[in-house]
Amino acid sequence: MFHEVANASELSAAELRGRYDGQLAAVVDEHGIEGVIEASGVERERVEAIAEGDSPELTLEGGAAILAISPDEPDAEAIVMEARDHLLMGMTTGVLDVEAVESGIDGAFDAREIQQKIEGRLEMTLDELAQLHGYIDSRAR
Repeated sequence: MFHEVANASELSAAELRGRYDGQLAAVVDEHGIEGVIEASGVERERVEAIAEGDSPELTLEGGAAILAISPDEPDAEAIVMEARDHLLMGMTTGVLDVEAVESGIDGAFDAREIQQKIEGRLEMTLDELAQLHGYIDSRAR
């Protein structure tokens, strides 16, 4: 799952996204492009981009739908919830509020957006997840 990337606190957002992409690519390699499209509902061009080693724009839900195809992973909803819970627990452990996270990610998006993305009220991309995940993990030590 996305939140289980080793040493996330030591990786840049781009490196962390690369690790997510590696997880997705492993599923595409194992199940094939057609199998992933059919099972996940993710658009063909995104799945093909993953297969080619690219990093397409993809939501947390889309990435979770791909990961959930693997028999070793829980369903997509559980993957999404685990990722969000990991962020919230990291904020608690690191004694971070959304304003501190906003400052820590150099205002890439505002505190309200951060809160809504973590709570699932706004869509979160994997790039945004990587940015939040890396920063929050670095502070939760």
